[in-house]
Amino acid sequence: MPLPFFYTQPISSLNKIVVLNEDNSKHIVQVLRMQAGEVLQLTDGKGNLYFAKIAEAHKKNCSVNIIQSSTAVKPAKDICLAVSLVKNNTRFEWLLEKATEIGVTQIVPLLCARTEKQHFRYERMQGILVSAMLQSQQVWLPVLHEPVKFTQYISHIKNTAQQKFIAHCEENEKLQLSSIPLNNNSTKLMLIGPEGDFTKEEIVLAVQNDFTPVSLGNTRLRTETAAIVAAVLLAV
Repeated sequence: MPLPFFYTQPISSLNKIVVLNEDNSKHIVQVLRMQAGEVLQLTDGKGNLYFAKIAEAHKKNCSVNIIQSSTAVKPAKDICLAVSLVKNNTRFEWLLEKATEIGVTQIVPLLCARTEKQHFRYERMQGILVSAMLQSQQVWLPVLHEPVKFTQYISHIKNTAQQKFIAHCEENEKLQLSSIPLNNNSTKLMLIGPEGDFTKEEIVLAVQNDFTPVSLGNTRLRTETAAIVAAVLLAV
């Protein structure tokens, strides 16, 4: 059975006593009923994995001794999903969870012309990413950006060297994403629109800024489903 796995702030050195926060401490001591001398794993979400032995099993400030560490290289594929917020928060949270499990490295919540839901609880969303990272036994936490207006985002990344795609439902000429050769040395950026799709003006703006229009298949997909399909296609 894998050792219990927890998220922590960056740790500076080995052979150091680290006091864990109250949430981790409570789970370790009261839920898992771990005792002094038992070993667990920690990650800071920045590629570092630590093995730690419990020094004092206190339910509010459990202390551990870092006994070993290793660093994993960054994910080979840098995948950024820029996705419109949706009216149903639960669906967007599901998207964050599954995108993390797949290995997406960046998530940008977009505010498009037809975006209905504009309330974003950053701390809650960040917590979902952390839980998904731990559940999938990863040590790199996806970067979650603050929500940004579509036009501002396009302007911000217009000169970056990336493979850039926009998935939309208009009948314009589009390529099948699954047929496009991908460059593993560059970031893959995918734009996914809201429940009412991008406006024609947004599509034109994206194309003018070197985004390739793509199709994700033969059926019309919900925003969160489209994002996951795109993530899988970009990750394989």
